[in-house]
Amino acid sequence: MCDACVMKSVATSLGRRGMFAAAAAAASVFALSARPAVAQAVRSAPVSRVVDLTHTLRPDFPTFGGDPAFQQERILTFAKDGYNLNRFTYGEHVGTHFDAPIHFSENGATVDRIPVESLVCPLVVLDVRERAAANADYQATAEDLAAWESRHGRVPPGACVALNSGWDGRAGGAGFRNVDAGNAMRFPGFRPDIIPALAERGVAAVAVDTLSLDHGGSTTFDFHKTWLGGGRWGIECVAGLGNVPPVGATLVAGAPKIAGGTGGHGRVIALV
Repeated sequence: MCDACVMKSVATSLGRRGMFAAAAAAASVFALSARPAVAQAVRSAPVSRVVDLTHTLRPDFPTFGGDPAFQQERILTFAKDGYNLNRFTYGEHVGTHFDAPIHFSENGATVDRIPVESLVCPLVVLDVRERAAANADYQATAEDLAAWESRHGRVPPGACVALNSGWDGRAGGAGFRNVDAGNAMRFPGFRPDIIPALAERGVAAVAVDTLSLDHGGSTTFDFHKTWLGGGRWGIECVAGLGNVPPVGATLVAGAPKIAGGTGGHGRVIALV
């Protein structure tokens, strides 16, 4: 999720953290102290299949701002030049992409500084498809996390908690942005007050199958500010979460290694 209007919102509402300050502080502590736990938590079981969680990037892929954000130009051809070469021009936050801590903080880590050991981690999938079908503005809560744990056990430290709202099936058309009559987007996300519960469990990252970690109607981006501001990262526009189990898969998050980047397009897979 990235747009000039988002940056303006951040600039004008940075002082609104209030109730989330403690969670941000806890996140910073975790980001510095829990890296060994991340490596220990990764599965050692044999891999039976590999699931692609990445949308194919194309010029008409829906974007948060609504304008095309990816261009592809063939500049060399095999027939003329002996080999094929394309030139890509795109914004950092398009398609299946990463949000680095710097995306919504003043001095957070850039995408190339995300600890590489945290990019391979246990994957926890919260299935909220029924709730999202009934309410496009649905926001995942601490109660959703507790309900998941009642069935599957404690969320492992260092995990990525992914929200499966079923929204990936809409990525081929206007329903992905889901703009209402008032020109506001309507899609699910994380409710900001879930952050203390995530921090308590040592969660390293979150992922959504929508255009934003916050729900589509958010204008203040409080989840982004507190989560990324606490030194953690996220992935937006993931695909195929319905093809992985709620627990037991390992996420392999191919974040780009671009100096100074606030995020970027990447390849995301799950080992099951």
